[in-house]
Amino acid sequence: MARSLLAGVCGLAWMLMPVAGAHAQTDMVLVPAADASGKTADVSSTANAALTDNDNQGPIAFEGGQLTITQPEQDGEKVLAFDGKQLASNYDVFFDKIVKVGDVNVALVDVGDGGNQCGPAKVIVWKPEGGEIQATTVEQDECGAPPAAISDSAIYFVPYLLPGDEKPALQWSPTGGLTTSGNLTYMPEPGTDWKDIDPSKYDNIIDAFHNEAVYKEAEKLLGKDMPDMATSLLVGGGTEKTASGAFYASGCVPHDCGGNDGFMAVDPAQHKLYFARRGDKPEPNAWPPTATWPADVKEALDKALGSAN
Repeated sequence: MARSLLAGVCGLAWMLMPVAGAHAQTDMVLVPAADASGKTADVSSTANAALTDNDNQGPIAFEGGQLTITQPEQDGEKVLAFDGKQLASNYDVFFDKIVKVGDVNVALVDVGDGGNQCGPAKVIVWKPEGGEIQATTVEQDECGAPPAAISDSAIYFVPYLLPGDEKPALQWSPTGGLTTSGNLTYMPEPGTDWKDIDPSKYDNIIDAFHNEAVYKEAEKLLGKDMPDMATSLLVGGGTEKTASGAFYASGCVPHDCGGNDGFMAVDPAQHKLYFARRGDKPEPNAWPPTATWPADVKEALDKALGSAN
């Protein structure tokens, strides 16, 4: 039976979330040496090799052959291949590293569409004893895969959790393949209240959900819409403050800015929250209805989302 894991990890998940297409030119790749038989040597005996040009990566020596990343057509997709055999392709393809899982050398490669605040999928490449090269892709949703955590016997993928989310934690091993190791449920920090709110510490207003009082009030207002509302704030920055002391921010869904935008305001003194989300309709959906909003918060909404009401 899969064990249920409780995770109050809003801040952790936000810090871990990678941004596709933002790989620095100093990304590191572990390049294993090959012994006389052509088999890749123990990864622990190799050194890091820095890639200085992300458009010209590799080739990387791996299990008696070579992993390559090429771009057959200008402005087209890049192709990950092993000795000419295509394993994956997309617009962003980057070598991550080679690790040892059990007795098997495993190459990890990031493959994705690119885009704002959206991480890549993780392609796992390995060669079973006496077998052919294998590859599997870990992609939990349309916005890539969670970061990979490496242990001696498996690779673990801990999902990003937004408020209201519940997602499986995955693990991969050369013998067991990709399996579910448990469930993670978003959980705010127990015992935190309105007086504990400090927007100056928030990189994104979604961080406010980590406060238990805010989370419970948001749950009352949004119900099952809470994950979608939080997603509409993902591409955003810091907060601003209204004249009455409420703080607010707007954002949008990755890859859909202008088509799926969100707004959130928090009034710690009055213990009130205000949410709005605009999709393909002229006027945004609002929780509570905008007719009940204070004038300055409503003005901030109109400015942020361009509402006409």
